[in-house]
Formats: sequence, C-alpha cells, structure tokens
Amino acid sequence: MPFMPVKFNLQKRVKLAQGLWMIYWLSVIVGILLFSLGIFFKIELRKRSEMMDNNESHLVPNLLILVGLLACGVNAFGGKVCHDSLDPIKFAKWKPMLKPFLLLCCGFNALLLLTALLCFLMQFAVYLTLAEGLKNSIKFYKDTDTPGRCFMKRTLDLTQIEFRCCGNNNFRDWFEVQWISNRYLDMSNDLVKDRVLSNVEGKYLMDSVPFSCCNPGSPRPCIQHHLTNNSAHYDYDHRIEELNIWTRGCREALFSYFSSMMTSIGVLIIATIILESVDMAGLKYLTTALETMEDPENPECESDGWLLEKGVKETFGDLLAKLKTLGKTNQVVEGGDSVSIL
Repeated sequence: MPFMPVKFNLQKRVKLAQGLWMIYWLSVIVGILLFSLGIFFKIELRKRSEMMDNNESHLVPNLLILVGLLACGVNAFGGKVCHDSLDPIKFAKWKPMLKPFLLLCCGFNALLLLTALLCFLMQFAVYLTLAEGLKNSIKFYKDTDTPGRCFMKRTLDLTQIEFRCCGNNNFRDWFEVQWISNRYLDMSNDLVKDRVLSNVEGKYLMDSVPFSCCNPGSPRPCIQHHLTNNSAHYDYDHRIEELNIWTRGCREALFSYFSSMMTSIGVLIIATIILESVDMAGLKYLTTALETMEDPENPECESDGWLLEKGVKETFGDLLAKLKTLGKTNQVVEGGDSVSIL
C-alpha cells in the first residue's frame, strides 16, 4: 500500500503545480541569498585575515557559494517542470529525468545539512585562530618598517575602533608587549634606558594602550598612559574608576561577530532544507498524480498521488535487498577476476 496516498482531481493538480512553482522560485531567491552570504563571509574573512595570522579556513564560505549556485540551478529546473506539468506533451520530455532529479535533490539536501553542521562546528576553529592571530598582531603592532607587517598597526587600530575592543583578552595585553618601535624611543633619555634595562628581554614595557582603545563616549578625556598609576592623574583610582577605554577584548568581540554570522547562516540553511523537502514531497505527489491518471486524454479524471509507492518498512526492505544484491555481485566479479588470474 502506498505511503501517505492522496486523491487528486484536475483542480487539486493545478493548485499543487502552481503552489510548487511559487515555492521553487522562492527557493531560487534563497539560493541567491546563500550565494551572497558566502561571498560576504569570504570578504569578511579576507578583511580580518591579518587578525587570524592568515590561517583562517574558507571551507564554509566556499560551500555556501557552491550550495547557493546549486540551489539556483536545481530549483529553477524544478520550477520549469512544475510549469510544464499540466501540458502532457511538454511533461513527457521531463518524465524520464524526474527520478534522477529527485535523487539529486536528496544529495543536495545532504550537502546542505553538512554545510549547516559546519557553520556550527567551525566556530571553535575560528575562536582558536582568532586567539593566536590577535596575540601575534599585538606583538607585531610596532613593526611598521618590517615588510609584510607594515599595515598591522593600521589594521589593528581600525579593528579596535570598529569593534570597540582593546587587546586580545582585555586591555592589559598591551602591558605585556612593547608596542612602540625603538625608532621612536629616545635611548639617550635615562628614564627610557632604565625601563629597557630593567626588563629581562630588553623591552620597553609600560602600563599604556594605543589611542584606538579609547572610548569616545566617556565624558573624561582619554587616559591611555599610566593606567595603573593613580598618582599620575587627578581624582583617579584604576581599581574603582570606570575606565574610559574599551574593556572588552578583541577576541571576544570578533568571535561574537563571526559566531553570530555563522549561527544565522546555519539557521537559514536548516530553513532551506525544510523548504527543499517540501519541494521534493510536492513534486513526488505531482508526478505520481499525473502518472496514475485513469484516462490521460481526459484532464478532468481523478488520480492518486503518494510519497512512497510502498510503506516505509517495505521501501527500506527493498533498498537493503538491492544493496545486498549489489554487494554479492561485486564479490562474484572479484572472485571471477581472481580465478582468471590463476
């Protein structure tokens, strides 16, 4: 007995074909959206590449671009089939392609599911890449004269301003590195010389942060130097004072940006899978309803449509039997080859 059978007359078949045509073209629009998001995601990764030490993975945006293009092609084809389905002459040329097309749709849904899973699973890899990349970016901030790092200062400053963040974990990360180049240090100055000599690694460390860490919304002029020295500023206590620099780390800010983007894309892909499943089910009903018409020359006659020709249990049983038969055939072929060799 067929699984989920439905009786169709001409009016129901026409409504189903028209509804499916609209859903297929809606899916084409979703495909364009996925393609555009893939391009946007790839551009954003390129823009933040230096913040990720050039180790970012483009697997997810590349897959998004691929599934977006496939969605446009697959659903445009499905829309054309639905448009021609009520014309027996036009439908006849599509009929042999429908079974392979439905199998292609199943494979496409599997690819969509894989892409959605990667959108959620790859977030941890993004977090680790940002942690290492930002650490190196802060370390190389001062190297404005070094080839390959000339624009690191500009990139990091713009990132801190755009994402309202400071440092990797927080603003104290700047206390642990020398972020002012020796080119701009007066080594003849005793204070500078003492600070450099007092450090084991010979670095000029200070409790200061770059200007890009300043919060312009603070009513007090930015205090970016001697942040932990209360006596250096009037009416100031760094332990209780609400600092007028960004206290959020850039790793947290950038990860929040990318993770929210990837989560939103993952949810959109899951919605796309549901939409594609509705397309497949509707097309199956439409094709079976057209194939089982009692009198093909009489469009007014009734017909039956179904999702599966047999029940779910029988269908899976037949599928397993076919797989076993295929396995046995392969074994026979391999055995024949070994005998011929002997």
